[in-house]
Amino acid sequence: MDKVNLQKLEALRNQYVVNVVNEAIRLCKPAKVIVVTDLKKDVDYIRNLAILNGEEKKLKMEGHTIHFDGYYDQGRDKAHTRYLVSKDIDWGIEVEYTEKEKGLKEIYSFFDGSMEGKEMLVRFFSLGPANSIFSLKALQITDSAYVAHSEDLLYRPGYEEFKRLNGSNEFFYFLHSAGRLENGVCVDVEKRRMYIDLEENRVYSINNQYAGNSLGLKKLAFRLAINKAQNEGWLAEHMFIMGVHGPQDRVTYFTGAFPSACGKTSTAMIPGQTIIGDDIAYLKKINGKVRAANVESGIFGIIQDVNAVDDPLIYQALNTPRELIFSNVLINDGVPYWLGMGKDIPDKGTNHSGEWFKGKKDKAGKEIDCAHKNARFTIRLKALNNLDPKADDPAGVPIRAIIYGGRDSDTTVPIAEALTWGHGVFLGAIVESETTSAIIGAQGVREHNPMANLDFISVPFKTYIKNHLKFIDGLKEIPKIYATNYFLKGENDKYLNSKLDKKVWILWAEGRVNNEYEAIETPIGKIPKYEDLKALFKGEFEKDYSKEEYEQQFSLRVKKYLEKMERMSRIFENINMPVTFTQELKAQIERLKEARAKFGEDIISPFEFLDQ
Repeated sequence: MDKVNLQKLEALRNQYVVNVVNEAIRLCKPAKVIVVTDLKKDVDYIRNLAILNGEEKKLKMEGHTIHFDGYYDQGRDKAHTRYLVSKDIDWGIEVEYTEKEKGLKEIYSFFDGSMEGKEMLVRFFSLGPANSIFSLKALQITDSAYVAHSEDLLYRPGYEEFKRLNGSNEFFYFLHSAGRLENGVCVDVEKRRMYIDLEENRVYSINNQYAGNSLGLKKLAFRLAINKAQNEGWLAEHMFIMGVHGPQDRVTYFTGAFPSACGKTSTAMIPGQTIIGDDIAYLKKINGKVRAANVESGIFGIIQDVNAVDDPLIYQALNTPRELIFSNVLINDGVPYWLGMGKDIPDKGTNHSGEWFKGKKDKAGKEIDCAHKNARFTIRLKALNNLDPKADDPAGVPIRAIIYGGRDSDTTVPIAEALTWGHGVFLGAIVESETTSAIIGAQGVREHNPMANLDFISVPFKTYIKNHLKFIDGLKEIPKIYATNYFLKGENDKYLNSKLDKKVWILWAEGRVNNEYEAIETPIGKIPKYEDLKALFKGEFEKDYSKEEYEQQFSLRVKKYLEKMERMSRIFENINMPVTFTQELKAQIERLKEARAKFGEDIISPFEFLDQ
């Protein structure tokens, strides 16, 4: 490290930071060390370095760049993302972990000399707005300018924030190396590792570039935050935060948790609403109310099916000059193309497989799509026209409703309001989702994903649920909880609603929060009345919403729900769940059985509940 960069480090007046950086230098043996402050010239250096070293290439439109991950580095690697533990933990769920000393020995051996001939980049970020009760400090060390550039788009600068630590070691620390590179991508993917040390608030990530594996502040930091939150009485959740706009300029703030590729970002981006964040939220109890802040300041979004009709705000942002990174899409003559964009796609170009042509196959004989199904875009939230004015408010925003959504083709209605807070926690805990390309492995498999957070829960599951149940203790205002599902299909295997219909479900929920609509009570929650949805569809889309559509969408599929409860019972029977939760499960089953006995049907029309 030269004198200039050493001075930048020493200006933080934090010996612990200096020790951490020195430790990383000795281990990784970089050719050069750059300490990045919040100054524009330092940030610009990172972006230019990403171009110079070939991790990104400029595209035709000003500010746009393309990054390609390796062909076998296209999603989060769950199998090699592990907690380092020094004692036995009764997780209650399937968790990948390894003994701490053994894990550190392995990953240190991978890091040894991993940055030879490369630059080590030392970056400081704030997880959350500056000077906020929500915010946590984060130190990122990496040899990837793409990673450092991505985090600059996704997170708030933190160098000045670190000065306020006054020498404390209360920050998250991330060490990443892309490892050996050929043609700009990782070679040793079989040695890809993401190890999380909860005891030391550290994450080690190596031999990868895909942002879900390499960006320490993304889902890796999220695991550290969940652990911290559970120990301190707040919640770190896999949630968007949005302002839902009702009549007479009323804004009601919602959070929502959806597994990857289940409509999370598109919900947060519903036209006419405002976004605060699309992925991770910290929730705290402040003066008797739940308030939340987005710890990020950008979006790392799935780009497949983003088009001018279904996602006009994102599509506009992606097609205007601004600083953004495309990853793993097709590039032809400097222009990006992706699956489902609503435009004709060229028969050749460059993508994650290299030079691509229509019909190209990989080593296994599988035809390669023009763009990967998990291709992404990375963009600052400030680039969006619908950014909520309170997005950077250090006090966060008051949360009136929480949504849990999954990907379910045959059971769950489009929207239902929980009967109570405890029932809402239960609905969140039983979320199931059919797997997509966001995760390496088989697709189309129904997976249990409680609170859309299964991959990231870093405490025993019973503790996680218990803390959710008691989170309302001391609250003067308890948020309503909703379960949503945009993927319900009919007998012909076609979706029963359009992608735009989610706006109506969300506006109905906003009306319910503000006491504007009555609801029909069913065994699985409170559902909308037909007349209210009809008026909303007419007012929002000039669409005539028929009773037949309503009945198809909101009929209670009792048999399917009971089958789901059987699956949940098998999952939870081996976990020492809180008594309150077990009672919710039993009550849900009893309500379903009573309804089937009363109506004598496996599929019950919503109108029958109305007539009770």
